[in-house]
Amino acid sequence: MQVWPGQAYPLGATYDGAGTNFAVFSEAADRIELCLLHDDGSETAIELRETDAFVRHAYLPGIMPGQRYGFRVHGPYEPERGQRCNSAKLLLDPYAKAISGSIEWGEEVYGYHFGEPDRRNDLDSAPHTMSSVVINPYFDWGDDRLPRTEYHHTVLYEAHVKGLTMMHPGLPDELRGTYAALAHPAIIEHLTELGVTALELMPVHQFVNDHRLVDMGLNNYWGYNTIGFFAPHNAYASWGDRGQQVLEFKSAVRALHEAGIEVILDVVYNHTAEGNHLGPTLSFKGLDNASYYRLTDDPTYYMDTTGTGNSLLMRSPHVLQLIMDSLRYWVTEMHVDGFRFDLAATLARQFHEVDRLSSFFDLVQQDPVVSQVKLIAEPWDVGEGGYQVGNFPPLWTEWNGKYRDTVRDVWRGEPQTLAEFASRLTGSSDLYQDDGRRPLASINFVTCHDGFTMHDLVSYNEKHNDANGEDNRDGESHNRSWNCGAEGETDDPEVLALRARQMRNFTATLLLSQGVPMLSHGDEFARTQGGNNNAYCQDTELAWVPWPEDGSELLEFTRAMVWLRREHPVFRRRRFFHGRPVEGGAQDELSDIAWFTPAGKEMTQDDWDSTQSRALSVFLNGNAISEPGPRGERITDDSFLLLFNASPKTLDFTVPVDHGRQWQVIVDTARPEGVAPGTGEKIDAGDSLTLLDRSMVVLQRPA
Repeated sequence: MQVWPGQAYPLGATYDGAGTNFAVFSEAADRIELCLLHDDGSETAIELRETDAFVRHAYLPGIMPGQRYGFRVHGPYEPERGQRCNSAKLLLDPYAKAISGSIEWGEEVYGYHFGEPDRRNDLDSAPHTMSSVVINPYFDWGDDRLPRTEYHHTVLYEAHVKGLTMMHPGLPDELRGTYAALAHPAIIEHLTELGVTALELMPVHQFVNDHRLVDMGLNNYWGYNTIGFFAPHNAYASWGDRGQQVLEFKSAVRALHEAGIEVILDVVYNHTAEGNHLGPTLSFKGLDNASYYRLTDDPTYYMDTTGTGNSLLMRSPHVLQLIMDSLRYWVTEMHVDGFRFDLAATLARQFHEVDRLSSFFDLVQQDPVVSQVKLIAEPWDVGEGGYQVGNFPPLWTEWNGKYRDTVRDVWRGEPQTLAEFASRLTGSSDLYQDDGRRPLASINFVTCHDGFTMHDLVSYNEKHNDANGEDNRDGESHNRSWNCGAEGETDDPEVLALRARQMRNFTATLLLSQGVPMLSHGDEFARTQGGNNNAYCQDTELAWVPWPEDGSELLEFTRAMVWLRREHPVFRRRRFFHGRPVEGGAQDELSDIAWFTPAGKEMTQDDWDSTQSRALSVFLNGNAISEPGPRGERITDDSFLLLFNASPKTLDFTVPVDHGRQWQVIVDTARPEGVAPGTGEKIDAGDSLTLLDRSMVVLQRPA
């Protein structure tokens, strides 16, 4: 076999049409062997003799796409000094574009012997581990272009590739649970009819099913256990894992783009699947442990701000390069439209504390590719000082956990929540205005993959996670949920009616709030997980979306709310409210927003501070939108009055006398159908409107 010197960059395996260049970084290694793997179980080892700045490389003519390979690293195995090289372990390429196979768990894939963590393990891992794959990078994208939907037009839909598609009755069996299913007309039709503009996919980077879960007969369903930052997860491919998963993922992105739907990836750059000092040796740990991971003062052990056993070393130039190369690859080669960063506070831990000016954010800010796509932070981790909602740099948007908590508290009747509710409803200016960000920095959500579904949020006071095998100890215990009078499933018609009303309340509140709304897959069908609020290991019908054959009232209501938002710019403003009349606005000099008690009087400070106040109205002036349109034109809209009764009793609301003569009811969550826009009764100024306990009404006044 011919071996040419090759190039040190790009890292990974790069096929050029005639052969493949291999390049891998390791400062710890004495020497590295590239192992070409054959289907009969044998391998051909080629030492990488060329070295540039700790990158070993070679070019092999004739090595084609589909070739499986790995690395064996010869170097120090000295855990007490932070190094864990072991040539008996076949290692994945950190830059592998595709990964084949799965792990067969056993002592072979660990660097030590079970029960003897200080004794090196020289059992060969090759027959028991995954392998990297050379891919063909060429793909006919046609005229594919990123939709680049602006944030104020964005409606996010968080979904799991398998969970969303596994039970859809309109999909062929062989496509269910795959990337190809995302491109199927049945899925795309649902998303477009719902009004979704961006599909936020839970992790699709190659991940690992944990040893512990496999032994328990469970799986890492959610996928927050990455081992390949460039490779689409192979189990979601319908027709092969020797590079086919790359083509299938690209095809799905292309189809979604054709429908005007963006693809945003939930990415996990804060840790890897190699766990702590007792974890397996799969890739980074065996290549250069101390360069990739944050180690403690005793380098035998790992610093863990993620709750997974390890954290990547965010001050290492090689880790930062890996992450930035990965992000650019998914944008330029896979055509994705943005990223949601899991436990993003960990990415800011350059040293110990969360540093808003850390190197990672500097790199993202100046990168001409990554800085131009949607960047969404999950702004917390499990380390000290890890809750950082509102503290990310101006380029970023954030999952707003305070929005989630406040909206849940309001509708379950918690006291003294109205003032904060008003802030969350109007874009959380207290969190985002000081650093120059806009309401669109707030990604609003009531539910997501982590926690109760919307159905379970109104059906359970307590988590019911027994199926996870941890004696119900896992998962969040403080869910801000309320079961509406009965724990779990019930036949009580009053409880069921209240639960349905609460789900409509949550849906309407979310979609009529300033900021960017995010729906969780299946909530539009009121899917349940039986009270399990941590279904990370449940790759079963418990966590998959059950698609009703004939739709549902909640689905129709959700669609109506999404389209109401889409049609009216007053619900998706790009600037914060001023709380005063806007220059050039209505002649009557009405403020752009006003708050009222149920009696129709403007709220006073005493009203805001009242412990027992659980009801209010808000006027949104469509004739006082301060931001201009795309060509500098003035934007005008209808005006709306939102009436919230989160109290446990029926209340009469008086329509304010000086904010419009006549209104029309377009939403009433007390009704099973929620009232479709344009079909409700007329209400005059000064009239009284009765709102059922825990219900919401929206009134519309034409411009």
